[in-house]
Amino acid sequence: MKDITIESNLKSLLPLSSGKVRKSDGDGSPFRRMLKGSIEEVNRLQSEADTSIEQLVAGNTKNLHETMIALEKADISFRLMMEVRNKIIEAYHEIMRMQV
Repeated sequence: MKDITIESNLKSLLPLSSGKVRKSDGDGSPFRRMLKGSIEEVNRLQSEADTSIEQLVAGNTKNLHETMIALEKADISFRLMMEVRNKIIEAYHEIMRMQV
């Protein structure tokens, strides 16, 4: 199974000392790249599970165990992605409640 690592580059997340916000170099912040990569990985796992089901139903494979493993991987990765999404939204709401 592939481990997900988080790159930390705090300098790219902080504004410059002149008060201007640093512009991204085209592909976004490390956090954005990490989220995008994670979503693509979840999508890939979902596609693999769909393909595995289609092959099982069509009779091209008789390996039920691999199909169930693919389904569980896709399910767990999707549930994890939803929990991360919920935490991000919760953090956003908490920041919006702060008084300046």
